Amino acid sequence: MWDKTRLLRIIATLLFGISLVLVTVSVMRYAMQLPIFKLRSVQLTYAPQQIDLNQLNMLVKRTVGGSFFTIDLEQTRKVFEQLAWVRKVSLRRHFPWGLEVTLEEHVPMARWNESALVNTYGEVFAGQSKLDLPEFNGEPGTSGQIAEKYAEFSQELSGVNRSIKTMNLSPRFAWQLILDNGMQLELGREHVKRRLARFVAVYPYSLATMTNKYNHVDLRYPNGFAVSQLGSAANNQTESRRHMGRKV
Repeated sequence: MWDKTRLLRIIATLLFGISLVLVTVSVMRYAMQLPIFKLRSVQLTYAPQQIDLNQLNMLVKRTVGGSFFTIDLEQTRKVFEQLAWVRKVSLRRHFPWGLEVTLEEHVPMARWNESALVNTYGEVFAGQSKLDLPEFNGEPGTSGQIAEKYAEFSQELSGVNRSIKTMNLSPRFAWQLILDNGMQLELGREHVKRRLARFVAVYPYSLATMTNKYNHVDLRYPNGFAVSQLGSAANNQTESRRHMGRKV
């Protein structure tokens, strides 16, 4: 008899606990739908520099809704990422009716194939910029590789006070640079760092004074280079070679 009474008490306690949980869940669901928790403010952590604020406001009014509890942060993040110049979005709820938005904008590093931009992470994105940016040209998927080489080559060229205006990476992965003075450098596919170092070493002594006459330097030789003068309208070239060995 005692065992039956104890069992009944355990069952009653269990049923009471389940009922309490169900009631609590129902109350919470009801409270989450109350107008008091409806989203009322969307706050930016900082004012964007490139993003159109009017477009941003329209996007918020059109797509951001729900309450503090019901808003889908993942879906809302994807909506914000559709804005031009937005690279990454972070969202944070602010009790009881606020949403904090942090927008990471693309920082342009170069133009890409005359149709887009490359950011400082080497990522291609759609956008326009009035900044005087270098031009990157290459196959799809090579923007990161070009951005990495741009930093490396720029550091090397800073020793002779020259900068890169255009970087071309051919489908065969051959490098060509066009400097700020119009001089074109052919680096090829192999030993590009060594070849550029060779150019920097001789530039102050034999090339710096030739920038008006010679504007093409072929460094694809094992122990030297060839300097070429672009011709007239016929586009012929006259070459003054300083090299040893065959082009590689």
